[in-house]
Formats: sequence, structure tokens, C-alpha cells
Amino acid sequence: MKATTIYDVAKEAGVSIATVSNAINGKGKVSKKRREEILQVMERLNYQPSVIASALMGKKTYTIGLLIPDVSNPFFSEIARTVEDLAHSSGYSVIVCSTDNRDERVEKYIRLLEQKNVDGILIGTGLENAEILALLAEKSFPIVMIAREAAGISVHSVLTDDFRGGELAARYLLGKGHKRVAVLSENFKVSSSFERVRGFRFGLFEAGISLNPEEILSCESNIKDGKRAAAAIIRGSERPTALFCCNDLLAIGALQAAKEAGISVPEQLSIIGFDDTILSTVTNPTLTTIAQPMDQMVKLAFDLLIGSLDNADDIKQRIVMQPELVIRESTGSPPIE
Repeated sequence: MKATTIYDVAKEAGVSIATVSNAINGKGKVSKKRREEILQVMERLNYQPSVIASALMGKKTYTIGLLIPDVSNPFFSEIARTVEDLAHSSGYSVIVCSTDNRDERVEKYIRLLEQKNVDGILIGTGLENAEILALLAEKSFPIVMIAREAAGISVHSVLTDDFRGGELAARYLLGKGHKRVAVLSENFKVSSSFERVRGFRFGLFEAGISLNPEEILSCESNIKDGKRAAAAIIRGSERPTALFCCNDLLAIGALQAAKEAGISVPEQLSIIGFDDTILSTVTNPTLTTIAQPMDQMVKLAFDLLIGSLDNADDIKQRIVMQPELVIRESTGSPPIE
């Protein structure tokens, strides 16, 4: 079968070849409506501009990379889907990479994305070795951090005030009367989790309550490990009356551990998560959680990335969004002793 050419697209769309080229490359006076019509024709005819040829000529490839820890985590799968929707409507393709928050994978994927000549990268993964990003930043390669930040590196970032989120969780539990609490945390190389625990401890500190190190359990960011850690806490001699979990997956694991141990939630144990993913609405009981404004964060991060492709501004923005407490069924007052 003969491959579709730019001439075929121009004929079908009723425009000149130059107009099609301008629509693809974002140049010339092509209206938004006309550009969308041309992109629709390209999609219908399955026309693929030569990415390799564009890259060799120093032009945009209309491809971006997205690094996330784990596509199976609903929070990051929702980010990936939103990025793909925004990219599609703007004529871009997305290469999604799951890193498991491991530096060697981050480095491997960044090298791969550079080889693919992507126009820029959205980074929503934790990493210990900041030099990986520093090298990209030195090349003025377009990078935007999303739901993460890299200290000391000049890049755009859009994130939630994680400290404030942890503080909100602490104050809510204190307001319900809880004084004996524990935390399920992600690995502290994930900056967001570190800040959530720090905010939670600060909220308790203001009320004259301190957390011992053994009351903060570090977990892999999945339901299974949340269940393991929560089960260990539940079996302890002094079971807490409330658990703060640094993401919804850990909170769901805690719900499962409580159920298997015959502990009633929230009558005997309150559980609060973080992120407000779709899973928080389908658990039994439904999950009280700290919500991140995910759609707004992704939109801002995407716009910053696309904007930086044509304007290498030395001034980098750090946009911090405010979290919100979403109260559902998994939290209540502590049991009367």
C-alpha cells in the first residue's frame, strides 16, 4: 500500500502543502481551527511526518517524554492519561517511561529520550542523583518537574504543597481526638513523601505530640507493602488509633491489613491517605484522603514545557498548588478506652 504523503494531506484538507507544513511545525498564520482540521486529516489518512528527518534538520519532532515512577499507580496513570490528552490536542506524541524511582532507570530513559530527539521531558519521578537533571539543565534541554522538585537545579516545577498536606492530615486527626498515631511513608528519597511526613510531624508538634522513629514505617509505594507495614503496626503492643499514609495505595494496603486482623475501620482504627485517586472512592469504607489538584498541575506543567520549546527563558517558575482534605468514611473519633 502506498504511504500517505504531505501532498495527499494537502489535497484532502483543501489547502496548500506550505499550509500543512506550517500546521505541523507551528509556524505561519494558520488559525487554531484550521490547524486542528489539518491534524484530523493527518490522523484519518495515517500520515506520519518523518521524525528522523525533522530531528536531523534541527526541527521539532513533536514528541515529548514523560518519566513517572509506576504507571500502575492510579495517581501517575491519571497524570499520564491527562498528559497524553493534552499532547494529542496539541499535535504531540508522548513516550511514557516507568522508573520505579530508581536512578539507573531514570538515567537510562533520559539517554533513550535524547536519542529519540524528543522536544522536552516532563519528570514526575523521584531521584537521588540530581546530576542527571543538572546535565540536562546545563544543555538548556526543556524540562518540567511535575509533583516533584529537584533542589538546586534551575528547571520549571509544578507541585502540591506536600508539607501543608501532611499538616492538614495531622490537624484533622487531632480534631477528631486522636493522640496515638503512626505513619506509613514512601522512601524518603521521594521529596514529596519527605515533605508530607515533615508537615504531619509539625502539625502534631504544635499540639504537643511527638512521633517516635519506630512509628514511621518506610514502605515501597504499593498496596502489598502498605498491607505488610500496617499489619506490623496493628500487631504491636500499643496499636495507634489512626494511620496517616503518604499515598492512597499504602492506605488501601492498611485497610486490607485491618480487615484481615478483625480491626474495624474507622471505629477502632482511622486511616487517611494522600492523592485522592479514583481508588479512594471505591474502597470499603471509602477513603479519607488529601487531594492534589492533579488536572491543574498537569495542565500548568504541560503549558510550561510547550512554552519553553520556543522560549528558553532563564527565569524558571516554581508553582505550588494547595492540597485539600477530602473526608470520607475511613476516619472517625478514636475508640473510648
